[in-house]
Amino acid sequence: MPQRNDTAIWSGLFRISAESGQTLQAQIRQAIVAAILDRQIAASMPLPSCRILAEKLGVARGTVVLAFQQLVDQGFLVARERRGHFVNPDVLATPAKPHQKAPDQQNEIDWKARRQIAASDMPPPAKHDNWIKSSYPFVYGQFDPALFPTAEWRECNRMALAVLEIRNWASDMVDRDDPLLIEQIQARLLPRRGIFANPDEIIVTLGAQNALYMLATLLMTKGSKVAMEDPGYPDARSIFRLAGADIQPVPVDQSGIVTSSIPNDSGFVFVTPSHHCPTMVPLSAERRQDLLARANRHNQIIIEDGYDSQLLDEAPQQALKSLDRSGRVIYVGSMSKTLAPGLRLGYIVASAGLISELRALRRFMLRHPPANNQRAVALFLSLGHHEALVRRLSSAFDERRKRLVHAISAFLPEWRSTDSAGGTSLWLEGPRGTDARGLAEAAASRSVIIEPGDRFFDRTEKPSRFMRLGISSIALQHIEPGIRELATAAGRRPAAA
Repeated sequence: MPQRNDTAIWSGLFRISAESGQTLQAQIRQAIVAAILDRQIAASMPLPSCRILAEKLGVARGTVVLAFQQLVDQGFLVARERRGHFVNPDVLATPAKPHQKAPDQQNEIDWKARRQIAASDMPPPAKHDNWIKSSYPFVYGQFDPALFPTAEWRECNRMALAVLEIRNWASDMVDRDDPLLIEQIQARLLPRRGIFANPDEIIVTLGAQNALYMLATLLMTKGSKVAMEDPGYPDARSIFRLAGADIQPVPVDQSGIVTSSIPNDSGFVFVTPSHHCPTMVPLSAERRQDLLARANRHNQIIIEDGYDSQLLDEAPQQALKSLDRSGRVIYVGSMSKTLAPGLRLGYIVASAGLISELRALRRFMLRHPPANNQRAVALFLSLGHHEALVRRLSSAFDERRKRLVHAISAFLPEWRSTDSAGGTSLWLEGPRGTDARGLAEAAASRSVIIEPGDRFFDRTEKPSRFMRLGISSIALQHIEPGIRELATAAGRRPAAA
């Protein structure tokens, strides 16, 4: 915690001069007020004592005392007995004033003109910063604090901080990963998907998006043709476009991506076969075989995102990678939907030659994901905590999904949901003329958070009548009341219970 006599913190805040035309007391007040309004002083940070500040500034102690007293009277500071002066928290609760640029900062560099990739022009993410404060958060990709294995995760982090464990992860691993984590991915995660891989065929990433970005950077260039599901995963689409690729939208029906519509000249095919993003339909067995056959015939690389595949399904299908005999399928996995999205831990499974190239690339990007997190997750897996968590989450989400389907049927009967078991969301299509974005705004005013579906489409005229409802963050007992509120926002009068 900062100390009141840590003069280095305050050295840049106080610039007083006998030639400024203002009294020393006024200059001190101005400096403190400016620092408070610019959020340069935290509420928990004590200001220097009057004696220390007076010595630092070369002024009389009484000058500083009077300046502090006036700031207390004006409500900028609060005096706490035997602790000193602090910023009034009420001041920090108000919006910060716009920062005034110094004269030499008026002509800023046009960084947008200098950029080489248009990352800020890509579609923005679906952000719900206040989702945890919402009464009915039908958000996707977040976690439920009530289901998070706090005790088990704390135990594994404690174990990772043991002296012998620190020796295993504290050194620079250069381009390597924690061998225990690779072993656990190989033995516990992949066989569930029907994948059996050697350690040199696995690399750890900072989540699935980092995996896709590395693959795009390594394999794609300007003009590369990538066939993608439409609707499909918007961030993957943006990542490939940033690499210069041309996206070739391919329609999706109740059996997944329509493989007969994949252009023969596509160099890559990106798919989410376990649970399609966002409709959640699985890719049928016939189309899986057709997709692999087409890839062999047309020399295509398949990037398989194991989207929403970590949970236990009633009728689970093996990963496309498990059927691959030519090495054309690259599998991308993540632990976001089970352990925690904030952990940012994923992996790629591919031929040893490609993994070797990815390790070389990753070394220049970030060397390796934090080794302490890798070891904590490895211990979490090795102790069986993850398997127990998957069973608990699968049971809870299955019950929530059924409750959500029933509530939709009761209160929004004109909305059609995708008939697909498993996954952590429900894809809904409203009647013609529905404006899902307008509905989302109306619902937000009733503390209901939903996700409009237009962002998933890669079309000039994006359909507006779709929405996605997540179930990973909302408690079971809040689902029906939340849908009642959503129905009210949609202009329907909910039926009596």
